[in-house]
Amino acid sequence: MHLKTEMKALAYNKKAGFDYTFIDKYEAGLVLSGQEVKSIKTGHLSLKGSFVTIKAFELYLTNAFIPPYPFAGQLKNYDPSRSRKLLVKKSEIKRLIGKVRTEGLTLVPIRVYTRKRLIKLEFALARGKKKFDKRADIAKKEASRRIARNLKTPRNF
Repeated sequence: MHLKTEMKALAYNKKAGFDYTFIDKYEAGLVLSGQEVKSIKTGHLSLKGSFVTIKAFELYLTNAFIPPYPFAGQLKNYDPSRSRKLLVKKSEIKRLIGKVRTEGLTLVPIRVYTRKRLIKLEFALARGKKKFDKRADIAKKEASRRIARNLKTPRNF
């Protein structure tokens, strides 16, 4: 029997593509409690303002908001914005640490999705965009929309 590997997106960081230029993309597992897993699978997760930090040769997802699962018992000291450990190979972590420290790059979460019942985080090694870069991207998008619109609508001459 062939197992279907579906990748259902659970949350996106919409601002990341606008604020950063992605250089490389990586995938990591998340260390979560059972209540957090249920909350994420019901779609209650916000990556807005979150980032990936490096502490003692480990990666952590910081400032991602996961509210408590409403149908479970309340946890006493539950912090919805706590740092969550990312499961990444040591060789990748060393490579990422080198690039972040030497080239001044940052690690930005892009999306959270499921793969074979596991919750995964896609994050990118990214460089921040300047204001003129953002304006250039907006101008390119506007031009491509205008061209697509003109090709779509027939004109009678």
